[in-house]
Amino acid sequence: MGPTMDVASVQRAYRRWAPVYDLTFGRIAEAGRLHAVEIINRRKGSVLEVGVGTGLSLPRYAEHLQITGVDLSPDMLGKAQERVEEKGLSNVVGLYEMDAGALAFEDESFDTVVAMYVMTVVPDPELVMAELERVCAPGGEVLLVNHFSEEEGVRGWIERKMEPLAATLGWRPVFPVDRVLGSAGLRLAEKRSLRPAGLFTMLRFVKQPELVADRKIKHDVVGAMPSYKPAEARG
Repeated sequence: MGPTMDVASVQRAYRRWAPVYDLTFGRIAEAGRLHAVEIINRRKGSVLEVGVGTGLSLPRYAEHLQITGVDLSPDMLGKAQERVEEKGLSNVVGLYEMDAGALAFEDESFDTVVAMYVMTVVPDPELVMAELERVCAPGGEVLLVNHFSEEEGVRGWIERKMEPLAATLGWRPVFPVDRVLGSAGLRLAEKRSLRPAGLFTMLRFVKQPELVADRKIKHDVVGAMPSYKPAEARG
């Protein structure tokens, strides 16, 4: 599982990052951000961006969408609020300090939920995936843009060497994609490598609650089946 990430260490790391984020990692991550927003702009309704950070994506969203952003870092959110005010982004309906693992929204509140460069940061990625699924409406989409580690090759070696620095960096260099693929009601509809050099990956899920129901029915049927001994074992 790697080093433990906790709320306090994440907030400390992003307090350091906030003043320089846009000019450093913000630029590296620009291609993935633009790709995700381009997909979202084809949709309608409400959008929740989890880990909105300094709000780099906010001016990119189409005006017909209603955008809500949340982030754990008040320093990042302060930058995002300044951006909203400076650019007059009237379709941004709210920015909130909030833990991605305990979203204060009702079930099925948003047509689209997006988390960009978030999953390697949060203390409990599996819990966050469950929350993203919970607040997404049936038939809606959940999009992730993230770095996923490799087991082999030079990049894999570098990631493993960097792993002890996770708390200082504010993100996990070693983070396998399997950690975000366990949500029962989300069907993976698209997976795409992104620039630069495939360092980041976009995953697009569709929420299909019937998948959960199907699995429950199959589980109940299997559990209810009578148990028979092989013919040769019966006397």
